[in-house]
Amino acid sequence: MSRTEIRITGFGGQGVVLSGFIIGRAVAVHAGKHATMMQSFGPEARGSACSATVAASDEEVLFPYIERPDIFVAMSADGYETYRDDLKEDGILIYERDLVHPVSKEGQRAFGVPSTRIAESLGRSIVQNIVMLGFFAAVTGIVPREAMRDAVRASVPAGTEELNLKAFDAGYAYFEQEYKGANPREEEETAAAAGPAAHA
Repeated sequence: MSRTEIRITGFGGQGVVLSGFIIGRAVAVHAGKHATMMQSFGPEARGSACSATVAASDEEVLFPYIERPDIFVAMSADGYETYRDDLKEDGILIYERDLVHPVSKEGQRAFGVPSTRIAESLGRSIVQNIVMLGFFAAVTGIVPREAMRDAVRASVPAGTEELNLKAFDAGYAYFEQEYKGANPREEEETAAAAGPAAHA
């Protein structure tokens, strides 16, 4: 892994901070690596912009701040617009495809998931961030699938484990259905050539 920098953005109420916490927990506790997490909010928690960052590494994380993320998870249009230029030239963009309409950039790979719709199909839109985590785990492979599932199980409120794991599995399955078998480099080149419509 060496060092991987991750930024997650959205608006308050989408579970941005919990998502960052679960990723960090999966890396540090369930995969035996090292991670730090930081968070920021707008003037009001619910409905305002918020962001969480995670630095994950094989070695101790001595500098917790991120500079240019390798992975950018955008769950809202405002968050995407605010931070899109920070993503590394060869970075990975993961986005809520019903809310975010990214501009393709050569060298970057973009993967969209309708996480809110999937969550609603499970009966609880509030678990859309866990759907996104399942998709994130499948796209990045940053930790083994079971390590991330274990972190979800250990981090959500008691009594909601089954629902949240279903949400995680649904996000993971979406990646396998829509993207598995595609060569990431070929997909990147195709998306860059096609422009924004490739991610509609």
